[in-house]
Amino acid sequence: MDNKDSEAEIHPLKTEDVKAQENHEHYVERRIVKSSGLSRLSRWRTAAFFISLFLCLIIVFAFSFIIPCPERPVSERTWFQYYNNAVPYPFLAIEDVNEDRVQDVLFAFKSSSGSNSFNMSCLDEGLPSPCAFIAAVSGTNGSVLWESPAAQDVQWLQCGIHQLGTAAAGTATAGTTATPGCVVVEKSLSLKALDLRTGEVLWKRSHDFGANYTLLTPLSVIPDVDEDGVQDLIMFIAKEGQVKFFIHSGKTGQQIGSTGILSVDGNARYVTLHLRSSSYFIFYTEKSLYAYSLKDVCSVVGETEVKLSDFQPDSHWEKHIDDATHRLELLSLLRFGDIHYVAKVPGHSRDHILVVNSEMATVINTKDLHTLWTLNVSHLLSEPLLGYYKPDDHGIVLESEIGPNRKKIMVVESESGAVQWELQLNSRAGSPGPATLPTADHRSAFLMWGDYQELGNETRHTAPLQKLYLFHPSYTHVLLELRNSTDQIIAFTAALFERSRHACYVLLRGPQPGEGPGTVSLMKRKLKEDVSVSRVIWLRHMAGDDEQHIRDRLYRMRFQSRD
Repeated sequence: MDNKDSEAEIHPLKTEDVKAQENHEHYVERRIVKSSGLSRLSRWRTAAFFISLFLCLIIVFAFSFIIPCPERPVSERTWFQYYNNAVPYPFLAIEDVNEDRVQDVLFAFKSSSGSNSFNMSCLDEGLPSPCAFIAAVSGTNGSVLWESPAAQDVQWLQCGIHQLGTAAAGTATAGTTATPGCVVVEKSLSLKALDLRTGEVLWKRSHDFGANYTLLTPLSVIPDVDEDGVQDLIMFIAKEGQVKFFIHSGKTGQQIGSTGILSVDGNARYVTLHLRSSSYFIFYTEKSLYAYSLKDVCSVVGETEVKLSDFQPDSHWEKHIDDATHRLELLSLLRFGDIHYVAKVPGHSRDHILVVNSEMATVINTKDLHTLWTLNVSHLLSEPLLGYYKPDDHGIVLESEIGPNRKKIMVVESESGAVQWELQLNSRAGSPGPATLPTADHRSAFLMWGDYQELGNETRHTAPLQKLYLFHPSYTHVLLELRNSTDQIIAFTAALFERSRHACYVLLRGPQPGEGPGTVSLMKRKLKEDVSVSRVIWLRHMAGDDEQHIRDRLYRMRFQSRD
C-alpha cells in the first residue's frame, strides 16, 4: 500500500490518465449498447413506415382500379316519350322514382294499352277498356320505369307522399316500413295507393256519393292519428252546401272513425295553414272564410281518441273564429266578397294568408290577423306562385286577365305588396301558367307563356301564339324567347332534375280530356339548350347591351336547390 501511494505521489498525472481511460472505455461500451438499441428501434420505425405506405398504396389502387365508383347517370338534354291513341290527364309530378338521384316524371293518360315497353292492358287489372294508366318515366333518358292500369277514370293524382302502406313482401323490413307513394282518386271516389318505386298497388278503398260532388284538392297529409307508425290522409268533398271528409290510414287505407260533416254557405275550396303550435284548414267560398283546427277536424270523426298534443289550437285565432259556424271573422274581409283564391305565403317568421277576389289581392298577417297590404288586380288566370325577385326575399307571381286574349304578369314583394316587375302579354285560353326555378344567387328564374307584342309591331294574330319566355331579375330589361309551340299543352312544369343542377322544363301535349284519342307527347328539355339559341327581346335598351353577351351570361347561370 505504501508503494502504491508513493507511486501516486511521484506520478500523479499517470494515475489520472489511467482513470480517464477506464471511464472512456465504460462510456464507449454504454454508447455501443445504446446505439445498438436505437439502431434496432430505427429499423422497426422504417419497417412500419414502409408497411403503412404499402397499405395506403394498396387501398388507393383498389379504389382507383378494382372497386368501381358509383356511376353518375348521364342525363340526356332532350328526350320524348310518345303514346298513340291516348288522352292525357292534366297532372305532372316530379319525383326520384328509381333512386338514382335524378328526378323522374310521373303522369297519367287514358288508353286501351300502355307502351310497348311493358305491354300491359286494362284487362290485366280487371278494368274496362280504355282505362287510366299511371306511368313513371326516367328523367335521364325518357325510358319507362313502370306503368300501372290504375282506374277507369282519374280525378286526381298526388305523388310525393313519404309514407304509404308497408314494405313489399320479401324485403328485410317487410310489413314494417312504409314506402313513398302516390294516391290515385277515381271519379267514383275510390282511393288507390301506389308504390312510387314499382307502381304496385299498396291498398285500395272505395266511397260512393253519387253525382254532383266536388273533390277538394290536394289531399291533406296529417300526423299519425291511429298510431300505427304511418302518417294518415284526409280527403274533403263538397256537396250541397256541405263539406264531408274522411280520414284514411296511410298504412292500410282503412277509414278512421266516421264521416265528418262541416257546414259552408256555397261551393268551397280549402288550403292548409301551419302555424307554430297548430294546423288549420281554411275553407273559402265566394262570400266567406271558415277555419277549423286539425284537432277540431279529428274530433268530429268521433270514433277514435286523437292524441295531437303538439297541435293545440292557436288562442289568438280562436278569438276570431265563431264557435257555432267556424266563420273567420275579420273586419278586412267585409269588403272582400267573390273570393277566387286563398293561398299561404311564406313570411320572415311565419306564413301569411293571401286572399284574392275579382278586384284586389290582400295579405293578412297570421300573427294578429291584420291586413299587411292590398293590391289592385283583375281576374286571376292561375294560382299564385312563389319565387324570389330579390335574394332570399319571397315574391308572389300573379297572372291576371286585363282584356280579351291579354294578360299581365306581376312579381309582388310578399312583405310589402310592392310591384317589383310586371309584363303584359297576349294570351290564349288554356295557356299554361308560369313556373320558377331557384338560382345560385338566391333569386329565381321565371318562366312564362304568352306572346309578347313589341313596340312598333301592332299586328295581332287571330289567335295569340304560345311562346315560352325566360326572365331573370339580373336583367330586368330583357326577355329570352325560348320556344314557340303550336301544339295543345295539357301540363307544364319546371324543376331541377339533379341537386342544384340540370334545370329542365317538362311539356305534356295531346288531346284535351273529353276529346277523342290521339298522340300524347311527353318531353323533357334542358333549359340551357333553349337559352343558347334563344331570341333576345329588349323591354328597353341600355348602353352597352349586346345580345350574345346576354345569352352567354344566362347560359352560365347556375341553380341551387332549396330544401
